[in-house]
Amino acid sequence: MSAAAAAQAQRQRTFPNWKPKLGVLCQYTDSNLDFVKAEGFTSMELRLNPDKLDDAAIAAIKSKVEKAGIYVSSLACDGNHIDPDPAKREHQNAYTARMIELCGKLGVPAIGGQSGTDKGKPLQAQVDEIVKVYTEKYFPLCEKHKVKVLWEPYAGGPNIATGPVGWEALFKAFNGSPYVGLQFDPSHLVWQFMDPVAAAREFADKIYDVHLKDTEILWHVVRRAGIQPVDNARWWRFRIPGYGSVDWKGFFSVLSEIGYAGAMNIENEDQFYYPSNDREGNFTEQYKRGFRTAHEYLKTLVPPLTA
Repeated sequence: MSAAAAAQAQRQRTFPNWKPKLGVLCQYTDSNLDFVKAEGFTSMELRLNPDKLDDAAIAAIKSKVEKAGIYVSSLACDGNHIDPDPAKREHQNAYTARMIELCGKLGVPAIGGQSGTDKGKPLQAQVDEIVKVYTEKYFPLCEKHKVKVLWEPYAGGPNIATGPVGWEALFKAFNGSPYVGLQFDPSHLVWQFMDPVAAAREFADKIYDVHLKDTEILWHVVRRAGIQPVDNARWWRFRIPGYGSVDWKGFFSVLSEIGYAGAMNIENEDQFYYPSNDREGNFTEQYKRGFRTAHEYLKTLVPPLTA
């Protein structure tokens, strides 16, 4: 009887209604915004330079984005927050502070990038330094402007938030702070030979933004040269969703189970669709084709888009 009851309970289980937003990561231009709207996307992550925008320009961007009905989930903010070079660290800390303030002016809830790293120190020492810098330099502004600092698991940059080991150490040290979380990109876990579906399930409550990018493992290279080729041959490459090894059905099942309602932005680093931008930062026709191809694939897995 207990087995029958468990089976009946499983059949009756329901999941939250999954209503994600789908969009792109890009440099802001009016032309790019027009493309995003025309293509039927509902979100964007933007690359903006706070040092090149006055209040009038910021207000104009905010007005145009709101008129288009597009949700901006985050601003890209790369760099090393605990750079061992004092001058570089100070520059990065000041720049990040301006990015948080820019989020506040635009009504954007997060910045996304790397955690910071000092590779000459043990992991826990790096974690402690990250906590110190964020707490002193960023969190007062995060509280004022209602902004989170999100980490993308990119192992090629100044980052220890590259997967579950780093995430666990950081979240434990931040002790439940509401100002840090994940900008989850499954492609980076694939080329590190981690399981993005298992990682998403384990840290589901920390996912506040998502990058949609795939990784293709070039097995013909790996089988002959391994993952440290003596001839430096590239054994993996980024692709648009559907053209690599990410288990998208499994990944989206996790997001669906938790009722994730945030943004999922296509990060097009697929060189089959380059060049990406013209001199003014506008998408090339080839780059647009990559977004459209990714969009058609994602339509088969993602429910109707919501604003």
